[in-house]
Amino acid sequence: MKKKIGFGSSCVHGPEEYRTTRPHQLPIYATSSFVFESIEEGMEVFTGQRQGHLYSRFGNPTIDAVAEKIARLESHGMDIDAFGYLTSSGMSAIATLALGLLRPGDAILTQGNLYGGTAELFSKVLEPLNIGLVLARLGDKRAVARVLAEHPSVRMLYFETPANPTLECIDIAGLCELGRQAGCHVVADNTFATPYLQQPLKFGTDFVVHSTTKYLNGHGNSTAGAIIGKSQALMQEAIFPKLKLLGTNCNPWDAWLVNNGLKTLEVRMERHCRNARQVAEWLESRPEVERVNYPGLVSHPSHTLAKRQMRDFGGMLSFELKGGLEAGKQFMNHIKFCSLAPTMGDVDTLILHPASMSHLNVPREIRLDNGITDGLVRLSVGIESVEDIIGDLEQALRIEKS
Repeated sequence: MKKKIGFGSSCVHGPEEYRTTRPHQLPIYATSSFVFESIEEGMEVFTGQRQGHLYSRFGNPTIDAVAEKIARLESHGMDIDAFGYLTSSGMSAIATLALGLLRPGDAILTQGNLYGGTAELFSKVLEPLNIGLVLARLGDKRAVARVLAEHPSVRMLYFETPANPTLECIDIAGLCELGRQAGCHVVADNTFATPYLQQPLKFGTDFVVHSTTKYLNGHGNSTAGAIIGKSQALMQEAIFPKLKLLGTNCNPWDAWLVNNGLKTLEVRMERHCRNARQVAEWLESRPEVERVNYPGLVSHPSHTLAKRQMRDFGGMLSFELKGGLEAGKQFMNHIKFCSLAPTMGDVDTLILHPASMSHLNVPREIRLDNGITDGLVRLSVGIESVEDIIGDLEQALRIEKS
């Protein structure tokens, strides 16, 4: 039959898939839909009687393979199963999870020193849907227990550890116990630490979210997010319908790029950690610096906790210059080797000013109350030669001082 069709039809149809051996690299399935061999097969796949792909918004072999890989990393070494979905961004992962688990009248309990985009999502998108927002110092478990007792509507306990950008660490196991007692879903944003350094599921969280745009990809060339959960029923019955109907799914190309980044995650994180520790120690010795926020420093309030629940201390730090906002602006304007960019987790070193960038729309009183001052500088330490990173910081400090 193929030989008898017209020229135009031959242009449109085929070619057949001629794969004879397994590819060494994950293929990119750049297809929006999938073909059934019969109407019966289609009916069985649509009704869930048979496993199969329908439409890439519902799932795709490339996307599903990478989601499963991240789930395996988050549950590595544990006697549990974990299940994952990839989304279009870290923000869409958080939004999809919240809309899947919460109903009008419910509330989220979280910290004040939260990534600015997440804080805005909770206050500007979810609150108008009658999903409340309650803030507490999550490092104080007595205060958390009191807030949970005062707000029985709280159905989600959401936190970052280490937090962005103060690097405060949260006692994951302690919060999970409080969350269980209150009947809450406990969710950890593990973007800063990655599953190589920290596995929140091990300490009892129900879900983990990631902006895979950051360390999991690591090369600044992909935007995606991930939702990882322990309950297959919740993932399939509560989360997947929202992902499918809101269209927050990932795409095959970004999923493939994330998978490429994951191949070097362990070796990258080891170098990120080593460089960040050296940079933090150097910054702490500088007279121009008021304080350095890095869990690997003994001076950091979260140092002991971080040692207990993390493999190492990560590649993120922040610091306050004694000259405040003006000193910070002058310092960043004279950076040459590092990059001034509103992201983190790439292989190259990135500098950001939270008050005017990532946390611009967080109310100033909330920022200041949580240590996110106007002069705070956030540094995502890359994997370059550490002497080049320190050399750039030193020359910018010299100019700022003069």
